[in-house]
Amino acid sequence: MTAVLPLTSTAPALAPPRLLTRVEDGERLTSLLWTAGPGRRMISSAVLGGGIGERAWVLNAQVAHGYRRTDPDRHLAALAAGAGARGPGVGLMTAADVAACTRAQDAGVEAYVTAGVDVRGWAARPGGGTDGPREPGTINIVVAVPAPLSDAALVNAVTTATEAKVQALVEAGLDCSGTPTDAMCVAALVPGPDQRAHAFAGPRSLWGARLARAVHHAVREAVTAP
Repeated sequence: MTAVLPLTSTAPALAPPRLLTRVEDGERLTSLLWTAGPGRRMISSAVLGGGIGERAWVLNAQVAHGYRRTDPDRHLAALAAGAGARGPGVGLMTAADVAACTRAQDAGVEAYVTAGVDVRGWAARPGGGTDGPREPGTINIVVAVPAPLSDAALVNAVTTATEAKVQALVEAGLDCSGTPTDAMCVAALVPGPDQRAHAFAGPRSLWGARLARAVHHAVREAVTAP
């Protein structure tokens, strides 16, 4: 039997981000900080706060081209703490100017995208890979879903967002499925006492369809902006 779940939530999954600036190694750099507060579950591939769990904030930090620090997690944590973020969070980084972030919304789902596509390619190609941090170029995607999602649905949401990203890249005429350093974070709500988490977030599910359209629009805008 299919469970009937609430279609909307009174609380957004993430508040709009704050734009932060700093000078590092003589270069002016920008960051975006979303403060989620309690009651948010996230899934992320980020170097800081990756995996699945309750998180209170998301930071997308611009770093200099040729970034060579070997402790990016500590670097991101220090930047977030300096901006007033408290508790566990997610930290992403990119060499792209995050002030050029694009945003798209679809029936409550919001997608934010920063894109640097100078270094790009197809996911499946001959040759070996390497462990460890890579030079950031990066399409970073932050998605907010104003509904509770199960662990499986959070994983499903990442797949759906990735499919929508690739669709946007191909439609924009770019010969790639992404960059070697793409990262993602999907935020959802923690189920309330009388709520069940949505079990699906594929592209034909209620929230997955909305997520796909929002991500597709934001990525397409990000990679075609002049």
